[in-house]
Amino acid sequence: MLSVQPDTKPKGCAGCNRKIKDRYLLKALDKYWHEDCLKCACCDCRLGEVGSTLYTKANLILCRRDYLRLFGVTGNCAACSKLIPAFEMVMRAKDNVYHLDCFACQLCNQRSCVGDKFFLKNNMILCQTDYEEGLMKEGYAPQVR
Repeated sequence: MLSVQPDTKPKGCAGCNRKIKDRYLLKALDKYWHEDCLKCACCDCRLGEVGSTLYTKANLILCRRDYLRLFGVTGNCAACSKLIPAFEMVMRAKDNVYHLDCFACQLCNQRSCVGDKFFLKNNMILCQTDYEEGLMKEGYAPQVR
């Protein structure tokens, strides 16, 4: 967790070991930092500017994106079976995870967006039209509510 505190007396920076003379200082990992010294080990972004959360693993201090890229749990898309990077936005249906581009009706390829009605039948994503047509073929009438 990252916090900004008013400086009551000069403290040493964990990054450069120089005294911190700024009006405010950053406290992270129980140490004090200059704003310029608390950076992501991968992309060099200033962590004080990207939010109040930082990640640490294997002696690295990282921003969220790089932490997920390096250590995040990834999975495979239920439609195309390709790997989904941990930082990528996904769509979920029950236990299945999909790339945004893969989340489409598996009969007519109509893409679904957030808020659209879709159905999961036999682990297949179906649009409302194809789902109802399938029910009609099976002899069931769709329930209208």
